[in-house]
Amino acid sequence: MAPVFTLMEDALLRKMIEVIGWKEGDGIFNPGGSMSNMYAVNLARYRYCPDIKEVGLFAAKRLVILTSQECHYSISKGAALLGIGTKNVYKVPCDKRGKMIPSALEEQIKLAKSEGAVPFMVNATAGTTVLGAFDPIEEIADICEKYNLWLHVDACWGGAALMSKKHKHLLKGIHRVNSVAWNPHKMLMASLQCSAFLVRDKTGLLQHCHSAQASYLFQQDKFYDVSYDTGDKSVQCSRKPDAFKFWLMWKALGTTELEKRVDRALAMARYLEQEIRKREGYRLLMEPEYANICFWYIPPSLRNLPDGPKLWEKLHTVAPVVKERMMKKGSMMIGYQAHCNKPNFFRMVVISPQVKKDDLDFVLDEIHNLGKDL
Repeated sequence: MAPVFTLMEDALLRKMIEVIGWKEGDGIFNPGGSMSNMYAVNLARYRYCPDIKEVGLFAAKRLVILTSQECHYSISKGAALLGIGTKNVYKVPCDKRGKMIPSALEEQIKLAKSEGAVPFMVNATAGTTVLGAFDPIEEIADICEKYNLWLHVDACWGGAALMSKKHKHLLKGIHRVNSVAWNPHKMLMASLQCSAFLVRDKTGLLQHCHSAQASYLFQQDKFYDVSYDTGDKSVQCSRKPDAFKFWLMWKALGTTELEKRVDRALAMARYLEQEIRKREGYRLLMEPEYANICFWYIPPSLRNLPDGPKLWEKLHTVAPVVKERMMKKGSMMIGYQAHCNKPNFFRMVVISPQVKKDDLDFVLDEIHNLGKDL
């Protein structure tokens, strides 16, 4: 239906597979990272129990997905959509940096087995939504190989670091995993929506899992190579040519410029971190690993209070008021949230190549001006 776009998607997928470090693989572009993660769940389940495609859930025992406490909500959504059930998504504890603890993962695997359930998949996150944490892929891969579990990496946010020689160490071991979700529409700044699901398998698993063999579309006796009929790999029928956005951008900018885009975003994030450390009334939630800068603004009226419940209770109310004021003034739009037992904090994510140091100085100045009377 779209032969040129199909060739572009094929070229992009092969290039992204090479960047991950696989010698070969397969993949497809999807409408967003949530859908790419759901593809991983479905494919992992099909690999474990191919009969499930025809017989349904009756063909399998109780299946369990393992993922971190900091994972994206699409993993639970996928479990609900595919009939696995959200209670069969076992959340693995994380350390204070928000990274999955490998020993805790192994304990959860053993727990599931002791309950008579079948763990079939582990989801690791490369760049968590809130803290920007990267799970230790190498150690998780060791455990997955030991128990023969499908290992998927949700690199929707952190996958861009693969383009940077300086920062790709954050995803060390990603060449060992079974599948990856990667959103070029995040740090690489492709237009929304642009999300790739990539799989190391080259035996046609993606096709076998999703194919409906519609004879009015996918005739096998055509005069050309029918492997270009990629529609049967998808759970959709019609798809937008999302790959074209990334193909055109990569052609226009080149690999070196995309690398600079990642390096610059993280350099700007480091600058913001340093400024927060220097300025009175600002405090980091933790040392950032990626471009997620999480911090509190403490108004002058609260700066003499010692750390404790009283300070946290009052501080919890600061960010919502500052956010309301900035929105009504129209000067900025920065998110805030609570996390675990921490009071509301600002979460600034720096990615735009147009952001300058002056802009980041303005952010901190403006938050102070909007909240200094609280």
